Amino acid sequence: MSTLRLTAAQATVRWMTRQFVEVDAAEVPFFAGVWAIFGHGNVAGLGEALEGLRDTLPTWRAHNEQAMAHAAIAYARQMRRRRAMACTTSIGPGATNMVTAAALAHVNRLPVLFLPGDVYASRRPDPVLQQVEDFGDGAVSANDCFRPVSRYFDRITRPEQLLAALPRAMAVMTDPADCGPATLAFCQDVQAEAFDWPKAFFARRVWRIRRPGPDVRELDDLAAALKAAERPLIVAGGGVLYAGAEGRLARLAQTLGVPVAETQGGKGALAWDHPMNLGSIGVTGSSAANGAAAEADLVVGVGTRLQDFTTGSRALFAARDRRLIQVNVGAFDAHKHGAAAVVGDADVVLEGLEARLNGWRAPQAWRALARDAVVAWTAAADAVTATPAGDAPPSDAQVIGAVQRAAGPDAVVVCAAGGLPGELHKLWRTQRPGGYHVEYGYSCMGYEIAGGLGVKMAAPDRDVHVMVGDGSYLMLNSEIATSVMLGKKLTITVLDNRGFGCINRLQQATGGAPFNNLLADAAHETLPGIDFAAHAASLGARAEKVGGIAELEAALARARESDRTSVVVIDTDPTISTEAGGAWWDVAVPEVSSRPAVRAARAAYEAAVKDQRTGD
Repeated sequence: MSTLRLTAAQATVRWMTRQFVEVDAAEVPFFAGVWAIFGHGNVAGLGEALEGLRDTLPTWRAHNEQAMAHAAIAYARQMRRRRAMACTTSIGPGATNMVTAAALAHVNRLPVLFLPGDVYASRRPDPVLQQVEDFGDGAVSANDCFRPVSRYFDRITRPEQLLAALPRAMAVMTDPADCGPATLAFCQDVQAEAFDWPKAFFARRVWRIRRPGPDVRELDDLAAALKAAERPLIVAGGGVLYAGAEGRLARLAQTLGVPVAETQGGKGALAWDHPMNLGSIGVTGSSAANGAAAEADLVVGVGTRLQDFTTGSRALFAARDRRLIQVNVGAFDAHKHGAAAVVGDADVVLEGLEARLNGWRAPQAWRALARDAVVAWTAAADAVTATPAGDAPPSDAQVIGAVQRAAGPDAVVVCAAGGLPGELHKLWRTQRPGGYHVEYGYSCMGYEIAGGLGVKMAAPDRDVHVMVGDGSYLMLNSEIATSVMLGKKLTITVLDNRGFGCINRLQQATGGAPFNNLLADAAHETLPGIDFAAHAASLGARAEKVGGIAELEAALARARESDRTSVVVIDTDPTISTEAGGAWWDVAVPEVSSRPAVRAARAAYEAAVKDQRTGD
């Protein structure tokens, strides 16, 4: 057997360069590059190996481990899971900083390869710097935190273990049903150990993303259910986009006259003005979509995991006679909520429906009701996003309107967590697939700017607009500097409502007193006067603060002409959110409280819980 003598780290990097996937009929490297912050746990091993292949596998330096992982994850999502990145850190805080990002990737079913350094397998210097010691288990390290948030986890204590571990990790990251993060905790002494590797291990391999078809009986049952339905509704999730099924869904919805509602992950599957697009669904949904969801006698989820924001905590699909059918490539998701399951690739399933439903259309009355609801919702959305009169701080919706008017039809909006995702889900008008990138599976504050960087790396020809609140900006802003360093231009709008405005509103809606959310309601000796524009400028961005919507639109026009990342800051009202649309969300209210407002909120909560359908 012909062999090649390399260190374990060198073998890992070489192997990564030999993994390819099919994208649009072309074979491209699966790994677009590696994000790295080096420390004693990876600089001598993986650092040396990455430098040796830097012209084949790019390595980028970030400023925060969690942020660089967010960028990698955002890249994978924008690439529809067809390509990915890897992230390497030292042991200790460098590794555990990535755990939050790993959870985000796990929840959102997104591929990323984590290569955190680990303790010495030999234990010669035990305990090494930054090592976590378990008093009852000598095999535990801080990297065990990755176990519950990785689809595949392994600890590499011998070089030859990589012969099995690397292909297993790749198989998970390219599997449409099991897709998610893979973690190889890489003992730092093992990284530097040499081994005689079979040359066949480094043979060029092309991985093809499978498109499993459904069981014919399940597909026949779905077609029969649609033909029998009087009020059918399709709920489009992120799986529609990952399967590249948006074109087929658009044709099918129009041909059959079946209205479509979009989850956060599925938004953009249809153009916002598609005649059968009812808009967003659920807690952050449009009145058109949620009205249809409450009346539908058949709900067909396509590529959605049906989390509680989509289902209104299982209270939204309220018709007594309604049936639920779940089309999903993963059986785990297809069987949720007592649904009849159709397990298969979204595009393959929709293709099968086209032939089976040829000549059938949804009842005219249902189609007319959907069209009228869209007209009413469009008018409501126009009203809340219009330029305000007067000098009062604008609402989030009014800022969204200004950004939308400044952004071209090919732009991508990026956001995560807080009140903005709800407003964007309702109000942002996506013209092209991939134009809406909001992380709401893990709802992770701090994702926005780093995620915007990853999106720009995946879609360099599209303008990327990041919308971020002041609270999230303060949590994680370091990759502004990275975007400038890499020449990846972002347009970042910072909405400063002086605190955590979304949770402040939720706190009061559940009867609580304003407490510890807005800066004014938190413990302090002096309220900080934070100059976000000056801070962003210090990181290398072009930055300015504006006084209202007209100034914001002018600043966004200047940002569009800028050659580097631009940050525009505007003060907003923390108390206003769009009243139109929306649905109930199960947020438990204390059973006992001295506050009358809490007791009233509890009574309303107990009444609402009765509408939940938890038995099916």
